[in-house]
Amino acid sequence: MITKRIIPCLDVRDGRVVKGVNFEGLRDVSSPVELADYYSRCGADELVFYDITASAEGRGLFTDILKKTAERVFIPLTVGGGINTLDDFDRVLKCGADKVSVNSGAIRDPALIGAAAKRYGDQCVVLSVDVKRVGGRFCVFAKGGRENTGLDAIEWIKKGVADGAGELVVNSMDTDGVKGGFDLPLLSAVCDAVDVPVIASGGAGKIEDFITLFDTLPRVDAGLAASIFHFGEVDIKTLKQQMARHGIPARL
Repeated sequence: MITKRIIPCLDVRDGRVVKGVNFEGLRDVSSPVELADYYSRCGADELVFYDITASAEGRGLFTDILKKTAERVFIPLTVGGGINTLDDFDRVLKCGADKVSVNSGAIRDPALIGAAAKRYGDQCVVLSVDVKRVGGRFCVFAKGGRENTGLDAIEWIKKGVADGAGELVVNSMDTDGVKGGFDLPLLSAVCDAVDVPVIASGGAGKIEDFITLFDTLPRVDAGLAASIFHFGEVDIKTLKQQMARHGIPARL
């Protein structure tokens, strides 16, 4: 079985890491550069950076923070927020990102995924999808969870993968920040629909939630979380040791 990845997520606004519940009530956490360095030393497999207001504010993603982080951190970095064009991909990659996450930009221009995959390779293109149940359907939300696109999430994900997205971040808005466990029904539906790596996001509250995730859905490749790591509720090294004890392969 492939080693499962543990990925802290750093939501950045105005140069600081922030975290909220159900995409609301944001509170300040730390310096993104310092926090990224800390996670790298504590055993994180990768890091995800999101400039969470870039799309809503119609501006480009931060680059100075990314450059400083890439100089100090030597695990893979995925960066997203305000990615709307191939120039945005190019700028972020030149600043030190290993992979680029696209969300609202791909909704506005569905051809972006295919064009980026052709230029930079599928492995570089990560489709991030914010999903919320509306009327019994899994719907795609854009602009940091502010706007319901009306798109069916599973169909949108299938199209993105067909166009060249090499990895998915599936974030459940229903469970985000609630700490009641990952959204297993949503993740199961995604895993049944595609065959690229799936990163589960939204809902982790304790170590057991990761154990349940990987035991229940072995096709999920990684677990992503923010507040439980930021506020010291879960230690990454301890989490990985517990995963190994449960027969879940982890890089210790």
